[in-house]
Amino acid sequence: MRSFIGKVVSNKMQKSVVVAVERFKTHSKYPKVVHSTKKFMAHDESNDCSMGDQVRIESSRPLSKRKHWVVTEVLRKARIFNIDDTKRPAAAAAAATAAAAAASAAGAGVGGAGGAGVGAGRTAAAIEAALAAQSASTSSHSASSL
Repeated sequence: MRSFIGKVVSNKMQKSVVVAVERFKTHSKYPKVVHSTKKFMAHDESNDCSMGDQVRIESSRPLSKRKHWVVTEVLRKARIFNIDDTKRPAAAAAAATAAAAAASAAGAGVGGAGGAGVGAGRTAAAIEAALAAQSASTSSHSASSL
C-alpha cells in the first residue's frame, strides 16, 4: 500500500480530514528543486486529528467520491496556543482598571506628563479609557467656548 506523511489542513467534516502532502523533486531539464503540494481527503474514524497535526495516510478502497485514503497514525500533534484575555487573574484586571481611572482622574492623557504614554506598560483597556476621558474633556471645552 502507498503511504504519505502530510499535515492536516482541514478537519471541518465528520470522520474526514484534508491532508496536504508536500513533495520536493529536482527538475529533469533545469537543476532546480521544485516544490509541489497535493491535498488528499482521508478517513479519520476516531475524529482525533486537528488542524496542523502531522499524520500518516495510506491508500484504501474508495470510501466516497473523493476519499480513497485512511489516517493510520498521528505522528505529531499541533501546538496551538489560545491566548485569551479573560483568563487573566482578577487582581491584574482590577489593577489595570484602577490605573486607567487614576490616569484619567489626574488628567494625564495619552501623551501626558510623567511618561505615561502609549508604550509605558499600560494595557489596551487603560489606553482606551484614557482616550475616552481625553475626548470627553476636549468636547466639553469646545462646547463651553462657543
